[in-house]
Amino acid sequence: MTAEIVVVDYGMGNVLSVRNALAKIGAKAVLSDDPGVLEAAKGVILPGVGGFPECMGALESAGLTGPLRRAIEEGVPYLGICLGLQILFEESEEFGSTPGLGILPGRVRRFPEGMTGNSGALPLKIPHMGWNQPQFRGESPILAGLPSGAHFYFVHSYYAEPSEAARPWIAATCDFGVPFIASVHRGNLFATQFHPEKSGALGLGILREFVEICRAHKAASA
Repeated sequence: MTAEIVVVDYGMGNVLSVRNALAKIGAKAVLSDDPGVLEAAKGVILPGVGGFPECMGALESAGLTGPLRRAIEEGVPYLGICLGLQILFEESEEFGSTPGLGILPGRVRRFPEGMTGNSGALPLKIPHMGWNQPQFRGESPILAGLPSGAHFYFVHSYYAEPSEAARPWIAATCDFGVPFIASVHRGNLFATQFHPEKSGALGLGILREFVEICRAHKAASA
């Protein structure tokens, strides 16, 4: 089976919200936890809500970590959302130390307790939940054309901290007491810490750009 886009269904995450958002823009996608389906995909979306260790455990139990790495290494378009961004890195400090996919160098850390905003008022509440304003940098195709000052929806208590080698691939940053990565881009690898599927018309626009990249990849590999 060859699918245009596979939304990885590994037992956690907001897969239905992502599929519904794709349907709104007229994109066909399948939900699957089948390694064979993932191996044949022409585009992969990995959404995530929950814990890093549970996510990696579920992917490994389903036999999906190898196909995910191979898909990314072979240039299949990949979009990671929230936890789908974090697992690209080497490890997370959540509940100890858990290895990630190791696609990008760096680690995932928890927001420090007692942070204050720019006003220096009451401590910020963790998780970081709600709308925030990323600062775009570089030339990520899925972020091209977004208006200055655009806001997107975040829900997370941990953030990716790249090593120096990964800094050229930072596509957007944001601030919540400390600066953190809001998006990465390397070749056909894309990921956002925010949730495009929960971010209104601008978020749908990001998904639409990713779908077009998947279609171009499918045509080129036909």
